[in-house]
Amino acid sequence: MMVSLMQKMSLRVRSLLDDRSGLAAVEFAMILPMMVVMVFGVVEISSAISVDRKATLAARTLSDLTSQTKSVADADLKNFGQAAKAIMTPYPASPLISSITQVYVDASGVAKVQWSKGLTIDASGNVDIAAAPHNKDDIVTLPSTLVVAKGTYVIWSKVSYKYTPAVGYVLAKTGLTFNGAAYTRPRTELCITYPTGGYATCQGS
Repeated sequence: MMVSLMQKMSLRVRSLLDDRSGLAAVEFAMILPMMVVMVFGVVEISSAISVDRKATLAARTLSDLTSQTKSVADADLKNFGQAAKAIMTPYPASPLISSITQVYVDASGVAKVQWSKGLTIDASGNVDIAAAPHNKDDIVTLPSTLVVAKGTYVIWSKVSYKYTPAVGYVLAKTGLTFNGAAYTRPRTELCITYPTGGYATCQGS
């Protein structure tokens, strides 16, 4: 039986359409990029959540350590900064910027800065004293639950950390900045003195 050219072509096209031998490979090639993005996305989001929690914990640590002392010097503040740096492990420490500020709530319920110091970490991992984020007698805003106790002091710590994802497919390639803050009362004294910064006596004593 003779088969025409058109019939041969029709049979070949039909057999091609019925062929499923490469279907799995084609589906895998289509799904693979999406799977890769999802995997890296999960890793990046998990890391970002971890950094956010660590930044909050670092702020609490700075405030808590300061509030347990009677008086601080620059060396003490640097040691507190080392503790905050250790908390950020295994993430790079240099993006960590923090500050410790003591605030006095006067009889009118106004919160005024008594002393303030910033902390930075250089590329070598050394904690350095940085410019103060607040000046003495600056009026600042504290949570309403803290200013009701007039004539008291509050240790206020702040932390800022810029997290830069390794890949950046899901999160911003330029990085995300996470902030943390904590407030504690002095534990053993009315206030925490800072003679180096010119604050040797408590305003309310």
